[in-house]
Amino acid sequence: MAREQRRLAAILAADVVGYSRLMGLDESGTLARLQEHRKQRLEPTLARHGGRLVKLTGDGALAEFPSAVDAVSAAIEFQQQMAEANRDQPEGTRIVFRIGMHLGDLIVDGDDLYGDGVNITARLEAEAPPGGIVISGNVHDAVAGRLKATFDDLGKLDLKNIERPVPAFRIGWRPADWRLPEASSRDEAHSPTGAPSAPPDKPSIAVRPFFVLSEDKGLEFLADGLAEDVITLLARVPGFFLISRSSSLVFRNRDIPLSVISRQLGVRYVVEGSVRSVGDRIRVSAQLSEAVNGRVLWSGKFEVARSETFELQDDIARGIIVELEPALTRAEIAVIRRQRPENVDAWGFYHQAAGTLAGKGWNEEVVREAMGFLQRALDLDGAFALARAQLALLWGLAQNTGILLCSAEQRAEALFQAERAITADAGSSEVLGYAGCALADLGQIERGREILYQAVEIDPSNAQAEVALGAALAISGNFEGGIAHMQHGIRLSPRDRRLGFWGWALGMFLLRANRPKEALEEAGLAARRDPSLHLPRILEALAQVALGDIEAARTALRAARRLRPVLTLSEIEASNGKRAAKVLTDLWAATPTPGWSKN
Repeated sequence: MAREQRRLAAILAADVVGYSRLMGLDESGTLARLQEHRKQRLEPTLARHGGRLVKLTGDGALAEFPSAVDAVSAAIEFQQQMAEANRDQPEGTRIVFRIGMHLGDLIVDGDDLYGDGVNITARLEAEAPPGGIVISGNVHDAVAGRLKATFDDLGKLDLKNIERPVPAFRIGWRPADWRLPEASSRDEAHSPTGAPSAPPDKPSIAVRPFFVLSEDKGLEFLADGLAEDVITLLARVPGFFLISRSSSLVFRNRDIPLSVISRQLGVRYVVEGSVRSVGDRIRVSAQLSEAVNGRVLWSGKFEVARSETFELQDDIARGIIVELEPALTRAEIAVIRRQRPENVDAWGFYHQAAGTLAGKGWNEEVVREAMGFLQRALDLDGAFALARAQLALLWGLAQNTGILLCSAEQRAEALFQAERAITADAGSSEVLGYAGCALADLGQIERGREILYQAVEIDPSNAQAEVALGAALAISGNFEGGIAHMQHGIRLSPRDRRLGFWGWALGMFLLRANRPKEALEEAGLAARRDPSLHLPRILEALAQVALGDIEAARTALRAARRLRPVLTLSEIEASNGKRAAKVLTDLWAATPTPGWSKN
C-alpha cells in the first residue's frame, strides 16, 4: 500500500459574511466583486507571503503556508486591504471576510489537503467576527512577539465535530502598522541599487521553462514541450513583445526571483508553470505574474490521463493560452491607465480602446470613446491595420445595434477602412476577423464571409472570427451552421471579455431559429457575463414572450430600460429586427417608468 503523505503547515480559511443575503440582493454584482477581490487582493497577498491557494469553496478559500508568521501576515494584510476597499461602499453591500487559522499536520492528496487541521481551521473561521481573524493556540505560540499585532485570549473553544477543546485567540492590529510595501524585500535585495526595479515601458513577456515537481524524468520532455508551445501560441497575441525561448531557458532555477528576470530580460510579465504526476494522471499548473513584484494575475490547472499526455500536449498549451490571454490583456489595460497620455503609444491606445469597451455597457459614450482611442492609435501609426479593422467593426456594430446612426458617407468610409486593413495585413487572422465582421455587419455579407473563412483558416483558435463567421452565416439564413460556428467560437475563449455580446448575438439567432428555450438560456448567461449590457435583457424579454410568460418578459424589458434609460423601440428594431420591435410594442407601453424614453 502507498504510504500516506503528510506535512506540517499553517492553514488559512476565509469566508464571506452573509454571502446568501448578498447574492439575493444582487447575484451578478456580488459574484463580480468577489472575483475582483480574489484576483486583486487575496491571490497577490498569498503570493507575496509564499502562500498557496489550495482551493476556492464558493464564497470562501483555503490556503496553506510553510510559515505561521507569513500566514498571519498575509491574513492581516488581506483584511486591511478589504477594509480599505469597503470604505466607500454602502454598508449593506460590502463584501467582508472572516478568517480562521491553524498550524497542524495535514494529509496531502495531490494539490488538495485534508485532515483534522483543515476542519479545525474551518471551525475557527466561523468564530471570527466580520473583518476579523481567529487563530488556534498553535499559531499563537509560533507568532507571538514576532508581529505587530495583539492577541485576545478566547480560552478553549468547543468547536463543532472537534473532539477536544481548542485554545483560540482573536488578532488585533493597527492599520498604520500594515501598509503594503511598494515592493517586496526580495525584489529590493536583487536590485543593483537596493531599490525596486522599474517596470519595462513596453508590454513584454517571457515564458519560463516549466518545472517538473516529481521524480519522473520522462515529464521533462513534456515540460519543455509545453513551454515551447506556449511561446509559439503567445507569439500570435497582438501587441506584446515576446522574449525568445533561448533567452528564457537560462532561468530554469526556481530560486531566481521574477524581479531578476524582469531586469535582465526587460519584461513586464512572466508565464511559468509546473508538471507533476498524480497517480495515473498528469497535472499541469500555469500562472501569469507581474515580473517586478511577483503579483499573480492569473493561475490555472489542467489534468489529463498519463497515457494521453503527449497526444494532448497541444490541447493543454491551447487551454493555457485561452485562459491566459484575457488576463494578460486586462493587466496591460491597467498599466496603460496608470500612464500619462504622452507616454502611451499606438498599441497603448489600442488596448485602451479594448478596456473602454469592457464592462461599461454598450452606449454612445463608450463607443465614441473607444473610437477616439483607435483614431489616436492610427494618428501615431497609419499602418496599424488591427486598429483600422477594429474601428471599422465598431461602426458596423454601432449601426446594427442602433447606438449610432451611420450615414451613407460613414458607411462607405467604414467599408473602405475595413478593406484597407485587409490589404495592409492579409496574413493576420485578427485583422481579417475584425475586418470581415465589419464588412458583414455593414451589409457586405458575401465578402465578409469570404474574409472570415480566411481568418479561421489562418488561425482555427481565433474565437472572434468563429463567432463572426457564425453570425454572417446565420444572417444569410443558415441558422444551424451559423449557430454551430458561434457556439464553437464561444467554447474557444471561455473567459473572453466579449462573451456577453457574443452570447446575446447567439441567443438572437437561436430565437430566430424558433428555439426560444435555448435563446432564454443564452440571454441569462450573457447577462451574468456582462451585467452592464442591456442587449441580453431585450433578448430575454423576447424569449419570454415566445414562451408565453408575459410578466417575466415585462420584468426583463424593465431591466433593459434600467440599464439603458434612453432605449427606444427604433433601437430595438435596429438590434433585433422589425418583428422584435413589433412584439415588444404592447409590452413597452405596459412598463412605463418616469424618465424613460417613450420614443
